[in-house]
Amino acid sequence: MELERSVQTAGPKKQRSNILYSKKAAPYIFVSPFIISFLVLSLYPFISAINMSFQRVLPGQTHYIGTANYERVFNPVFFTALQNTTVYVVWTVVILTLIPMIFAIFLNHRLIMFTNFFRAAIFIPALTSVIVAGTIFRMIFGESEAAFANQVLQLIGLEAVGWRYGAGTAMFLMVALASWRWMGVNVLYYLAALQNVSKDLYEAADIDGANAWQKFRHVTFPAIKPIFIFLSTITTINGFRMFEESFVFFETSSPGNIGLTMVGYIYQEGIQRNDMGFGAAIGIVLLGIIFVVSIIQLYLTGAFKKEGA
Repeated sequence: MELERSVQTAGPKKQRSNILYSKKAAPYIFVSPFIISFLVLSLYPFISAINMSFQRVLPGQTHYIGTANYERVFNPVFFTALQNTTVYVVWTVVILTLIPMIFAIFLNHRLIMFTNFFRAAIFIPALTSVIVAGTIFRMIFGESEAAFANQVLQLIGLEAVGWRYGAGTAMFLMVALASWRWMGVNVLYYLAALQNVSKDLYEAADIDGANAWQKFRHVTFPAIKPIFIFLSTITTINGFRMFEESFVFFETSSPGNIGLTMVGYIYQEGIQRNDMGFGAAIGIVLLGIIFVVSIIQLYLTGAFKKEGA
């Protein structure tokens, strides 16, 4: 009797363990945390934002107003924010894809000493809080003549600059802060790709008499091109959704909206002015812009081309 009971109790346990180790069920079990988090943290908010963009949201009540929010989107403030964001994206994509590539090639050279130290040092800015970094930048590029940047300008015979009150200088501050933070991370991406380039290819290029530019064009760049495409795409997306770099310098407003970005405009309308429906409509339009720009960028960089085509 006891033997029969043990067999009966062991049966369901064995069946449950077989399900966990089943080749059919195991993949879904391991993927389920990602699926659940995607549904809860991404898909549900996305659907809610689309739904909200057709509503007028007031404290304690909501009602549908059709496409009225979208009809209000394309206004002068929106185009100012889009222009500022586009300029920021162009500058950050150029700086954070080309300059890290150059640094990585130099750091990867066998004659460079203390490479491990430099790799650790350039990664430190990415660990720094954007608020702390922005506060330091505001002190360095202050408006007073005693600020460090203005003192340097005065030493070379130039006048002090109100860094946060000019369109060009304000854009410089935001781009400089973003470049300082993410330069090291992108260098490490390129370094990881360069480690996989076979030295035999460079030796063959030397035998064929290739110069430095030819070796970069035909050996180095093809090997790191996937990283180049990845970084340019990620930098573009992060540029359009940038908020912290603008907020840390200008907080809630800037003179003439010179520091207003697309996400800053969403924050301004949706949170400060409590117009969540209009803010959601701006967000959906921004999502469409990011999608179109990313597709065009991937097409131009050859990401959709098959190898050997």
